[in-house]
Amino acid sequence: MRELIDCHIHTERCGHATGSAEEYVAAAAAKGLSAIVMADHLPLPDDLDPDHHLSMRLDEVDSYLAEVAAARAAHPDVEVITAVEADYLPDRLGWTRELLRDVRRRPDGPTVVLGSVHFLGDWPFDDPARLADWDERDVGAVYNEYFEIWCDAARSGLFDVMTHPDLVKKFGHRPKFKMKKLYAKAAQAAAEAEVVIEVSTAGLRKPVGEMYPSLELLTAFREAGVEATVGSDAHAPEEVGYEIEAAYELLRKAGYLVVTLPMSRREQRIYGL
Repeated sequence: MRELIDCHIHTERCGHATGSAEEYVAAAAAKGLSAIVMADHLPLPDDLDPDHHLSMRLDEVDSYLAEVAAARAAHPDVEVITAVEADYLPDRLGWTRELLRDVRRRPDGPTVVLGSVHFLGDWPFDDPARLADWDERDVGAVYNEYFEIWCDAARSGLFDVMTHPDLVKKFGHRPKFKMKKLYAKAAQAAAEAEVVIEVSTAGLRKPVGEMYPSLELLTAFREAGVEATVGSDAHAPEEVGYEIEAAYELLRKAGYLVVTLPMSRREQRIYGL
């Protein structure tokens, strides 16, 4: 029987999800998943998330870590890996680095850090509340800026996994130019940094209606020798394991033979597809 994993799961503590860690781990057990990665959003600076609807509050970190540890103990049939998802903020690198260092030192601290790009400057481009901002932007320029920042994030040394690599397409906006050169740069950056990339099924639930990344970008990653994992980016317990079989199929189409389970900065497990 094939092992199914889901390496990107949130909880209600991030401010835009529902359900406790216990509910997510129970859902994973009920669906027969072998392993999951719990990865709530690391706190953002107050000026970027004043209402904390995008990330945990700093005073919630310890309770989040304890909650994941308790859910792990209650469900020994599922391997539960503790992680956080951290935003790459080019002008706040010291702030993020210090916060990650602090969080890793805490009891039951994360062993894996998922990296993501949700902000271009102070614009959270994938936030539905800021969708109208796209009408004032040049789509091609947004794509160029996004992939430049994404490559910097991959090379930053802050992250073990780079999540939803082409998140910029979330609302269906597409540039007029071909993406091959940007994809090649992203693949080179990931390969040089030896980060794992994520095939995320979350895009299937969004206006774009397709996984992150596209088959073309995923193929570029595979040709560059970049390892890949899978995740649902679940924000509700019922989304755990969402279309993971389809993610495995996309990996096969791109030429991958295995899927990676990130476990720590030095350890990962490989499952055959």
